[in-house]
Amino acid sequence: MRAGAVGRCHGRRPDARGRRRRRMRLRRLLLRYYPPGIILEYVQDSEPKTRSIDLLDLRPDTDAIALVDEIQKGEPLITSCKEQVIHLVRRLQEKLGEKEDHKFYLSKVLRAHILPLTNVAFNKSGSRFITGSYDRTCKVWDTASGEELRTLEGHGNVVYAIAFNNPYGDKIATGSFDKTCKLWSTETGKCYHTFRGHSAEIVCLSFNLQSTLVATGSLDTTAKLWDVEKGEEIVTLSGHSAEIIALSFNTTGDRIITGSFDHTVAVWDVGTRRVLHTLIGHRGEISSAQFSWDCSLIVTGSMDKTCKLWNAMTGTHIATLTGHSDEVLDVCFDYAGQRIATASADGSARVYDARTKKCIAKLEGHGGEISKVCFNPKGNRILTASSDKTARLWDAATGQCLQILEGHTDEIFSCAFNYKGDIIITGSKDNSCRIWH
Repeated sequence: MRAGAVGRCHGRRPDARGRRRRRMRLRRLLLRYYPPGIILEYVQDSEPKTRSIDLLDLRPDTDAIALVDEIQKGEPLITSCKEQVIHLVRRLQEKLGEKEDHKFYLSKVLRAHILPLTNVAFNKSGSRFITGSYDRTCKVWDTASGEELRTLEGHGNVVYAIAFNNPYGDKIATGSFDKTCKLWSTETGKCYHTFRGHSAEIVCLSFNLQSTLVATGSLDTTAKLWDVEKGEEIVTLSGHSAEIIALSFNTTGDRIITGSFDHTVAVWDVGTRRVLHTLIGHRGEISSAQFSWDCSLIVTGSMDKTCKLWNAMTGTHIATLTGHSDEVLDVCFDYAGQRIATASADGSARVYDARTKKCIAKLEGHGGEISKVCFNPKGNRILTASSDKTARLWDAATGQCLQILEGHTDEIFSCAFNYKGDIIITGSKDNSCRIWH
């Protein structure tokens, strides 16, 4: 969700070596609510560019004027727009300070696949979502009406991994047990490319945030990077000795991590296509791995009942987050990278402070294993999906259960918020997905 605020100003800045001065012109400022930040759209030597000022530590009571003074020291582009930047910071503070006691109500129950669902995913705004299934298709849905917009057909086996190229949302990638990944148009359903090369099932995939690459992870122990425009394989990332079941790009798109059943996570340089670090320390299969928004940290979850925190730049182990009595099935950061949530087969979820590494909340109440956990964009709510047929909404700070989303008749394996945090989707083995507003 971006609110545009147009501001024009000129600035000059030396290049990296200071040999010549380049003309830079700020075109406009955009607000980014989650995570808090301001996007600068500018022109440098006639070339349009963007960069962001991340305000991950912003609080409602932060001194906005002092903050902008500090930002200005490192960002000369905003010098002539200082008042405007202060105004945008205050708008972000208003958003952060909004009280919310949103209660979710069931809006739609959607059943269309003839065989069980595998995954569900939103586009950024939440206006569309997709479902993958054992029936070899992916379906595109309109969230508001519950209408099925199109069926993406062509795979020869289970469609297991699915994703939109958020934030754009104009493309969909599907990974299948038929060993291929397909790239589709969201609007027309046309298949742009079929990516062939894996020798076993594809079980995870991801677009980079820039939407130029798709990464696929397979049971053949490799990951592959594919060019979205050309439809060609760029590289095979080989090195794991067992299946890859998790992968994730960092925000800037220059790193990707792969998590494997060989108990390790590999950090790869996307440019050189080489392994930078191998994160060794878990004593069981990796279940989940993710970068923090600012690309400084990596969190990993494992069947060894622990979650580990790593320095993304050096690959060094920072902390082991313990407390679960059974396998950790999912881990995630909040948008700001300040909190970590874990979901376990022991039926509980936990929240840890990324700085102190201490457990700040235990989310207890589910009657079965929790396979999925996620924060809302604001970071103050956590959603969990469980085999007890319910999803639960929790207060991220206190661990209090705020709401139980009931109605599914079998295990819930997937849940997600839209970008605003006011819509939830849940996917279940009862072959339905539910939309909650």
